[in-house]
Amino acid sequence: MSKYKCIIFDCDGVLIDSETISIGVLVDMVNELGANIEKEGSVTRFKGKSFNLCMDVITEAISKPLPGNFEAEYRVRTFKAFKEEIQPIDGIKDVLENIQVPFCVASSGPENKIEFNLEVTGLLPYFKNKIFSCYAIQKWKPEPDIFLWAAKTMGFKPEECLVIEDSLSGVRAAKSGGFDVFGFTAHDYNNELAAEATKTFNKMSSLLNMV
Repeated sequence: MSKYKCIIFDCDGVLIDSETISIGVLVDMVNELGANIEKEGSVTRFKGKSFNLCMDVITEAISKPLPGNFEAEYRVRTFKAFKEEIQPIDGIKDVLENIQVPFCVASSGPENKIEFNLEVTGLLPYFKNKIFSCYAIQKWKPEPDIFLWAAKTMGFKPEECLVIEDSLSGVRAAKSGGFDVFGFTAHDYNNELAAEATKTFNKMSSLLNMV
């Protein structure tokens, strides 16, 4: 019997294969403003970072303030790209169908983005009334607040929950909140997670046997 009573999933890169798409849109927009950022390596550069932290990096790269409508335009472009290209992580539907404990999603993205991406990929029915967004509390990873809020709302203590993350900032957020955290390493290009996560795995099909 699992020691975990609740599982908290990150969204981007864990439930849905979205980060390559969203970061690609971001790089295109930044380069239109005069930056010279290559897409190769950009996923590692921006992966797991809050939008505000990404904006700080970009502002430095172009040496001038971003347009006031930059985030709004980014959301429009990414929603269009998600609708056309986004896919669920391979094997995640089988995991969600067979988990024997309550679960939820806790993500740095806005709630409407989370819902949209889950709907497009067919995952939204699994997470009805179980979506937690950093935007709602204005606290972002690597701070643990999003996971603490999710656990409390779901009715569990941190030590009763398992977090599934694919970014270093997410792993650190979970650990600092007192959670066990399994690192999903399918896109861990720099092999960062093994040294800090409770355990790691690189195929979603492996998760059920681990919990």
